[in-house]
Amino acid sequence: MKWFGRKAAPRARPFLFAGFRHFFSCEPWPRSYEAQVREAYLANPVAQRAVRLVAESVAWCPVYAIRSPAEAGVQREDKTGPRPSPGHKEERAVGLMRPALLETVATQLLLHGNAFVQVLQDGEGAPVELFALRPERVTVEADAGGWPAAYLYKVGEAKSRIPAQDGLGRPGVVHLKSAHPLDDHEGLGCLGAAAAAVAVHNAASRWNKALLDNAARPSGALVYEPGDGAGLSAEQFERLRAELEAEFSGADNAGRPLLLEGGMKWQAMSLTPADMDFVGLKAAAAREIALAFGVPPMLLGLPGDATYANYREANRALWRLTVLPMAERILRGIGDALASWWPGLRLALDVDQVSALAEDRERLWTQVSRAEFLSDDEKREMLGFQRGKGSQASVE
Repeated sequence: MKWFGRKAAPRARPFLFAGFRHFFSCEPWPRSYEAQVREAYLANPVAQRAVRLVAESVAWCPVYAIRSPAEAGVQREDKTGPRPSPGHKEERAVGLMRPALLETVATQLLLHGNAFVQVLQDGEGAPVELFALRPERVTVEADAGGWPAAYLYKVGEAKSRIPAQDGLGRPGVVHLKSAHPLDDHEGLGCLGAAAAAVAVHNAASRWNKALLDNAARPSGALVYEPGDGAGLSAEQFERLRAELEAEFSGADNAGRPLLLEGGMKWQAMSLTPADMDFVGLKAAAAREIALAFGVPPMLLGLPGDATYANYREANRALWRLTVLPMAERILRGIGDALASWWPGLRLALDVDQVSALAEDRERLWTQVSRAEFLSDDEKREMLGFQRGKGSQASVE
């Protein structure tokens, strides 16, 4: 509406209205990252197990170094001749990839969608340690062109500004992120997609806890039907309730027979259809949580899921669809950053040592070995090995 030729001012600070709605419980799940982590990762067993399953699998992945991009997938230090001597660039790069670091980075990518790894240097400027920063404490500062210029790390009142690159063009922080269609600098985690299912699952757990506190469920009701139609007095009602709570309620008194008199009778009760639907709703919420984090529900022991024929196929799907892509993203990002100090360095996974993919590897070896039109050196290259130095093809 216009008054005296002026445009009506837009509604300011819309997030205040969102908080106002949350105060009246219109939004049943929290919006902040820390609150979502407490509800999902700290208080929900399904979400925590799904995240730990992926993160621990990424941390277990064997890592090896490649000397130059031209040798990617062909020459591996762990399969061709002696291992590099201590202090070699490949050995030092692999030593920086500690399992604890990989697990922390994978957890942050799943939950927050961003992982900030600070590169700590020694007196000579060489990387000596990779430290994962808390992503919710990091703010990306962009330059005039929109590119990240620095990272602001804030803990309480203390602030630390880490330049994106030093004077030699080497990165001070490695920013790993998942794709976010609406943000140029930060990634998108899985907590937002799983927040509704986590809220339903946690509410169901609290409901079950309340039922257990009340002797699992009301097993029945006392019905008072006197002959004259009179009701219980207030004193009689309080005395009866006190006797029931003291003598017949709780786990210790389960199954104790009840002696009735004076026109009372016992009416048994059972689960209603709404209660039965409630159980199914909790199971559906658990499957949605597993789906949000990319974990087959069968691996979490969820009932009623028959998407995969067996546990082995589900485990293979976990590695192929979730673990390997995330591990490749982490190693590629960190490897590209370390290449600023050691040109030509690349980090990769040794999938040959992954037991869950042994059948796929065996099938590949069988197909390659039966290909009679390939030479031995070509077969070695397809399987990720160097050409044989003493073979006829190498001599030619």
